[in-house]
Amino acid sequence: MKNGYSIIIPARYGSSRLPGKPLLQIKGKPLIQHVYETASTTKAKEIIIATDNDDILNTATSFGCRAILTSEKHQSGTDRVAEIVEKLDFDDDEIIINLQGDEYGLQAELIDSLASNLSLNIDSDVATLCEPIQNIDDYTDPNIVKVVFDNNNKALFFSRSPIPAETSGKLPVKAYRHIGLYAYRVNYLMKFTKFERCDLEKTEKLEQLRIIYNKGRIQMMITDKAKGIGVDTEKDLQAARSTKD
Repeated sequence: MKNGYSIIIPARYGSSRLPGKPLLQIKGKPLIQHVYETASTTKAKEIIIATDNDDILNTATSFGCRAILTSEKHQSGTDRVAEIVEKLDFDDDEIIINLQGDEYGLQAELIDSLASNLSLNIDSDVATLCEPIQNIDDYTDPNIVKVVFDNNNKALFFSRSPIPAETSGKLPVKAYRHIGLYAYRVNYLMKFTKFERCDLEKTEKLEQLRIIYNKGRIQMMITDKAKGIGVDTEKDLQAARSTKD
């Protein structure tokens, strides 16, 4: 990448399942600090935490991250990222990584690789990650988002339901879990966030379906190195707290 890339970490206080999630303690540090420390070991030229909450803002500042207060009205982390991009007037062709503030333990090399992946795939608007699903429980869990894609690794659909469907009750050979890390080109990010939410997005509660619905192209990068935990539930929180360093 000629001009490098930047990371913006959206961190919302009001999670319905885990209120105050970015500030929850894991091994003596708030979750948001763990995410920042991962980001700080990447090749990103800038890291910003975008939040709607003063406590998160002050916490981020205390461990040395630039943080900016955003609107409380955003319906998604991507909208929060877009507000920062607009405020700071990033170049249209710059790559922005949306590193969600609840991705605990994600490997830094995956973030660098994803930015590079989008840079190389000039026909794609967005790039994101997925990994093979290893067991039937994950395949049927609605908290784990599944994805199917074409022979060029362009996403076809994302769902909380088991896809591709397997009526035998066995795990399909090619079942993939989506990992909520996104790379956007600035010009497409600003275009995307102005689209109205489509019915598919509202039904599945997955904003990436708005991209597909509006004919955007999402490049899937397959990995087997994603050892992180997306902290969405109390179970996830306990799993993060019990991991070995």
